[in-house]
Amino acid sequence: MDDTTANLQMPFILPSQAQKHVTHNEALLLLDALVHLTVIEEQTSPPASPVEGACYLVATAATGDWAGRQGLIAAWQDAAWSFIRPGRGFRAWFAATGRLRVFTGTVWEEIPLPQNGSFDQLGIGATADATNRLALAAPASLFSHAGSGHQVKVNKATASDTASLLFQSNWIGHAELGLTGDNGFSVRVSDGGAWQTALAISASGRVSRPAQPVARAWRSGTVFGPTAGQQSGFTDFGISQGGFALGVAPEAAGGYGIIVPEAGLYHLELNLALASSAGHTVSVLNNGTQPLLSLAGPSGAIQTQSAGGIFSLAASDVLTLGHGGTAQIQPGSGKTELSIVMV
Repeated sequence: MDDTTANLQMPFILPSQAQKHVTHNEALLLLDALVHLTVIEEQTSPPASPVEGACYLVATAATGDWAGRQGLIAAWQDAAWSFIRPGRGFRAWFAATGRLRVFTGTVWEEIPLPQNGSFDQLGIGATADATNRLALAAPASLFSHAGSGHQVKVNKATASDTASLLFQSNWIGHAELGLTGDNGFSVRVSDGGAWQTALAISASGRVSRPAQPVARAWRSGTVFGPTAGQQSGFTDFGISQGGFALGVAPEAAGGYGIIVPEAGLYHLELNLALASSAGHTVSVLNNGTQPLLSLAGPSGAIQTQSAGGIFSLAASDVLTLGHGGTAQIQPGSGKTELSIVMV
């Protein structure tokens, strides 16, 4: 029979052996070092004041009492260094890095996760919770192919539920895309409070922009004849989305100015239906002074005219009609109208 055990190399107490307690104590010291092995650190030289029972992994190019002992476990026991050769499958807690490692026979590696596993919650650089069961904090995430491509699937139970990607700033949502409340694809944005749908695609593939500023306005009532230099406005929206509104104070020739909701480029289209006895000029004015579109015509019976163009407008700009000459303006839908579309 060998003098030591096969795996841990602990000495046997042999028949007729003197001082058997010495052999027994050597085995206990070896067990004390290896059971629940904790490696304080991997280093090349012994610490100046080691603590009883402390274990270190001897690094390459070791010096001093550790010279030539690289790869061994150095244990400080009874005021001396004992050296233990790790075997394949040994496990140790490395205190300096806070990691549990296993010895492969050549190197110490962190214990790998199982190839197949199930977790109630998983945090990668972050803390998962009951709602965010998978939490990740990293500069980037990579989803690569295993074959011809890769799909990311976001599923929901019913049409009224949500399956989306939410983009936040300081944990406040500002953009969201996906299926939100129905099965049509949408892109929504927020100022941190209210949400607006910027883009919507129906199941049939039709695209709409519900928040895009679009308006078609006219004035209701009877024929009116503004005097030269007066301004008139509008009373009704046939189409209005994106925040257009009518001013509070009426214009001198009646109606209200149209308030622009958002800065940007706009296409304006003015349609006129009028009769003039001595010629006329009608202009779309920005803030009462800047002419954007102008239509002029001679005297005559009821005539229709139109003009359009693209202009840069600011939020809260007010659009009115400025009048020159004499004319009887025909109000109502399909007659004198102003159409406004943000492009």
